[in-house]
Amino acid sequence: MRRIDIAIAGCGTAGLAAALLLHRDGHRITLFERFETPRPIGSGLMIQPTGFAVLREMGVARPLLDHGAIIEKLRGEGGTNGRVVLDVRYAALGGRSMFGVGVHRATLFALLHDAVLAEGILIESGCTVTGSAPESGGRRRLLLENGRSTGPFDLIVDALGTRTPLAPPCGRALAYGALWATLNWPEAPGFDAAALEQRYRRASIMAGVMPIGMPPGGGETKQAAFFWSLRADRLDAWRSAGLDAWKADVAHLWPTIRPLLDQIASADQLTFARYAHRTLPMPAEPGMIHLGDAWHSASPQLGQGANMALLDAYALTRALRDSAEIGAALHRAVAMRRRHVRLYQALTALLTPVYQSDSRLIPFIRDRLVGPISKLWPVPRIQAALVSGLVGDPLGPLGLDGRMET
Repeated sequence: MRRIDIAIAGCGTAGLAAALLLHRDGHRITLFERFETPRPIGSGLMIQPTGFAVLREMGVARPLLDHGAIIEKLRGEGGTNGRVVLDVRYAALGGRSMFGVGVHRATLFALLHDAVLAEGILIESGCTVTGSAPESGGRRRLLLENGRSTGPFDLIVDALGTRTPLAPPCGRALAYGALWATLNWPEAPGFDAAALEQRYRRASIMAGVMPIGMPPGGGETKQAAFFWSLRADRLDAWRSAGLDAWKADVAHLWPTIRPLLDQIASADQLTFARYAHRTLPMPAEPGMIHLGDAWHSASPQLGQGANMALLDAYALTRALRDSAEIGAALHRAVAMRRRHVRLYQALTALLTPVYQSDSRLIPFIRDRLVGPISKLWPVPRIQAALVSGLVGDPLGPLGLDGRMET
C-alpha cells in the first residue's frame, strides 16, 4: 500500500495501537482526542495471549510484564460455603508457557501513549468528533464540535468506543454493570498474587479481586483491581444505603477481603461502569473502518475488550500492508477478524447471564455442575482456551505467534 493520510479518532487502546502500527508502516497519522490531555478511564483489565502477541510485535510486551502481574489461574467460589464454581488454569493449554497479565488501564495507556509520543505521531487534543462526511475520490472529512471539520483523509479509523458518533446506534445496554476500585495489594493471608479470584451470590452478585502490578511512576506499591457487580437501576439505592452497609454485605460474602475494604473510605473511590452488547453490522464503509468497541462491545466477563481491540488494529495494519487499494484492504481487515468477533460476541451473550443476571435457576445449575465438570478432560483445556481468547484461532489469519515469555 502506498503512503496514505489516516485520521484516528480516539486515544484508547484501539486508537493508540493502530496509530503506532500504521505509523511504523509509513502512513501519515493524526490522532484526534476529545480531552485536552488524553487519559484512560476505568480500573484493571487482563491482557490475554491474544493481545500479548500484538503488544510483542509493537515492542511493548516487555514493559507490560515489568509493570503488570502475571496471572496463572482464575478461581471463583459460590456463596459462603467455598464451593468451587470456576477453576481455570492457563497451564491446561499445554505445550507453551501461557498466562494472563493483570494491568491497570492507566498502565497500558501510558505504555502505548508514551510510544506514540516518542515516535512523533501528531495528537490533536480537545477535538470532539461529531461525525464524518464523504468527499470525492473516496476520501472523508472528520466533523468536529462547533461546526468545525478537518481533512480530507484517505482513511478514518473510528476508535471512539461503544457510543461512537461515527456509526449508527445498535445493540442494547446491559442491565448489570460493576463498581470498580483500584487499591493497594493486601499483604495478608488469603490472597493469591497469581490469580483472578471471584465470589458469587447466585448470579446477581459477583465480587472480584485481580492483581494489576505497579503503575508507571507509581513506585513499588503493587495494586489490585476490585469489582462488585451491580444492576444499573440499583445504583441510587446503593448510594442511599451508605458505604458501611455495603462493606458489611461484601465482607459477609467474602470475609477475607476485609483488608481491601478497609482501604475504601469514600464512595468516591468506586467508579460505576455500565456495559453494552453491540456488534456493528457493517464495520467498514468507504474511507472508514470501526475498531474495538466501536465495532463490537460486550460485557467484560471474558476480559476480551482490550485484546480484541489490539487484534483489530493489527488486522488493519496487515490488510493495508498487503493490499493495493484501500477498499480492498478494509474488506480484508474485517474478513480476518469477523469469525473471531462473532464467536466471542456469541459466547459472551451466552455466558453473561450465568454470572450477571437475576436468574435463580441458572446459578443453581452452575454452582453444582460447573465445578465438578471443570475437572474432567478435555474441559480444563476448553475453559482455558475460552478465557485466553484463543478459541477460533484468531492469531493464525494475522500471522501472529502465540508464544509468551517472561
